This record gives sequence, structure tokens and C-alpha cells, in this order.
Amino acid sequence: MIKKSFRLLLAAVMIFSFTLSAYAIDKNYHWRFVTEELEGQIQYEYAKEFAKRVNEKSDGKITIDVYEFGGLGSEVDQVEQLQNGLVQLAIVSPGFTGTMVKEGQLFSLHFLFPDDLAKTHKILNESEALNKDLAAKYEKYGLKPIAFWLEGATQWTSNDVKLESPDDFKNFKMRTQTSPLIIKSYEAYGADPTPMSWGELYTALDRGTVQGQENPLFFIEDASFHEVSEYLTLSRHNIYVAMTVVNPYWYNNLPEEVRTIVDETVVELRPWVFEEQKKLNERGLEKIKNYTKNPTEIITLTEEQRDAFRKKALPVRDYYRNKVSTVNGEILDKLIKEIETITN
Repeated sequence: MIKKSFRLLLAAVMIFSFTLSAYAIDKNYHWRFVTEELEGQIQYEYAKEFAKRVNEKSDGKITIDVYEFGGLGSEVDQVEQLQNGLVQLAIVSPGFTGTMVKEGQLFSLHFLFPDDLAKTHKILNESEALNKDLAAKYEKYGLKPIAFWLEGATQWTSNDVKLESPDDFKNFKMRTQTSPLIIKSYEAYGADPTPMSWGELYTALDRGTVQGQENPLFFIEDASFHEVSEYLTLSRHNIYVAMTVVNPYWYNNLPEEVRTIVDETVVELRPWVFEEQKKLNERGLEKIKNYTKNPTEIITLTEEQRDAFRKKALPVRDYYRNKVSTVNGEILDKLIKEIETITN
């Protein structure tokens, strides 16, 4: 009986010791995590939550400084800093890497992902086309995506004209990210796209340099774009996708137990960020509705109206396959099959 109790006690000690040693870290680490958004916005809150959990898992041995937009330069500057190893982690919008990683421009295609955000969330988490094939394209440029996640459906704000049909975009000065395919997507509607950092956008809308822009609702409200926009069109024409990206040389050379902490935290944050974007986007819409100083008229497109935009947007996929993709659209076509499997 005593021997049996001793064996049980020994087993318990061994299990406990293994649990402690699973994250046995022999030194302190200090990393930089840069984002494209400000405190209170989804990217920054994601990075802050990531830093908190990693610090807790490592018993305080890993500390991460989180930088909001502008803290270390523009969106393009931040990508270069990640490639050069000046920062270790970043949240990157594919629209700002489109001229470098051409395949990543598929996120600029309108009406590609399902309207059901839960299904899109599942696709981003499970897609082999994205997490394996597309991720490999980024690694060639010193960027390693370790997660794709959504910030919400994108909507339009505008001045001078209500955006209710493709005809309304004729000669419309539309602010876009720098991705050539985003530009092509708006040219398909007849618009006049203008690439621009979001840090310049409020002033550009206010002065009429551009007439409109696209973003998720939380971002429109938090960046105060509704204050300088007459109309908000709930179009749901695209999904704003963000990537959690690391410097591959840094990541691959982490001790296994440290890399495990990073990987586990990424997985843990999947449901967290989905609920966070849902909460912030719902709150953003309510704040826009209740803003009385300079009210914004809210327009909700019908399915018939959205179909008119979809019809114009679909041919852009062929342009992507023939003019943008370096693999004849193989990653896009694989992704479309994965989407069909999940949505049907």
C-alpha cells in the first residue's frame, strides 16, 4: 500500500515537473510588436492581449513592447523593419504588401468571402491555400504569416454622392491601399482610385482630395471618418483581413519552448479576436448612428444592389489570374474550392 502510494506520488511529481518544464525558459526576452492601428482599435488590442498572455505563460521572462500606428513609421516602414529584424512581430494588412507579394492581393477581390463572418473566420483559420501556400510566398520576402484573421466587413463612406450602384462610382475619387488589385477593383466600378496611408485620410476627406474610403465600421468611427463623410453605405463588399507576421529568421531560431508559447498564443487568440471585432464593429455603428454634430446618412444595400456590384467585381478575378498571380491563380482557385466546401 505504501509502495503504491509512493508510486502515485512520484508520478504526480513527475507530471507536475513536466508541466513546469514545458515552458522552462533560461533567459529573458524583450521583443517589439508593431501594428497599423491605434490603441483601442483591433490590431493594437490584439497585440496587447498577445503580449499579456505570452508574458504570463513565460512567468514574466518574455516582455513585448506594443507599438501603435506611427510609433515606428508608416505601414510600409513597419514591414521593412520586420524584414530587417528591427521588430520581431507585426500585424500587416495584405493591401500594403501587394506590390511585393503579388499573390496576397487576392484579399482585395470583392465578394470573395462569404457574408457569414463565422464561416470566413473558419476559412481563415483552416485554409491550406492561405496558411500554407500563400504563407510560403511571404516567407520568400522575409515575412512569415502565423495567422490570418478578420477585422470585420468593409463598408463605404462618401461625400457628394450616395454609393448605391456601380454607376455612382464613375470618376469618384476613392482612397485605397497601395495594392494594384485594390486599384483595379475600383476601376471596375468606374472609380478614380487614389492610394494613400490612412494617416492622411481624415484631412483628405475633409478637403475633398478624395471623396470616399472603405474600412470596417469600428475603424471608420474610431478614426472619425464619419465626421467628414456625408454618407455611410453598408455594402459588405469585402472582408478586412489582417495577418500576424513574424520575422522568419528570428522565429525559426527561437528555442522550442519559446516558439511553442508563441504558437499556442496565436491559436488561443482566434476566438478572442473574432469576438473582439464583433463587439467593436457593433459599437462603432451605434456611435455613428448617434453622432449628431455632423450626422452621416446610413444606407443599407439590398441584395439586388449588391449583386450589381458583384457582377462588376467577378471579372477582376480573371485579371488576378492572368495579370497578377505568379502561379496562374492556383492559390485563388484552391481557396475558392475551400470556401465552397465550408459554405455548401
